[in-house]
Amino acid sequence: MNKSATASIIFFVAMAAATTLFAQDKEVMKKIESARIALITDRLGLSPKQAREFWPVYNEYAKHKMALRAQLIEARKNMNPQTISEQDSKRLMELRFSIKEKELNLEKDYTQRLMNVISSRQILALRNAEDDFKRLLLQRIEQRRRQQINQERMRQRQEYLRKQGNN
Repeated sequence: MNKSATASIIFFVAMAAATTLFAQDKEVMKKIESARIALITDRLGLSPKQAREFWPVYNEYAKHKMALRAQLIEARKNMNPQTISEQDSKRLMELRFSIKEKELNLEKDYTQRLMNVISSRQILALRNAEDDFKRLLLQRIEQRRRQQINQERMRQRQEYLRKQGNN
């Protein structure tokens, strides 16, 4: 079995385990993170030396990016688009633009730092791997949601049939 196939298996096993308990379980989040690391490491073809240097820089970048997004989420938290004032709406849009600009500057800065560790080709592969991981995770979450809906429908149908049999 090749390296890519092994990483894919690890990824899907971790994703299957993760989505069974998704919510706020720290173990689940660790499994998702492990799957993300496996996918990115595989897609970039990181050598052990590159991985040791890459992950601290990348994790620092991800932490800063999440902090920026948290600012926007916090600002939006209690704002209803239907009732927000024009002035607050403008402030929120300006904050959004400011955060997007900060995210772009952050990405530029960390891309330069990462290019001291990995090649520009690997940087492009990183962006694709991040997008693929998000898409796969969202697909898995949607699949799990559909399974739960189907299970609930089946449970309701069985309950209905059980009640019909008692009459």
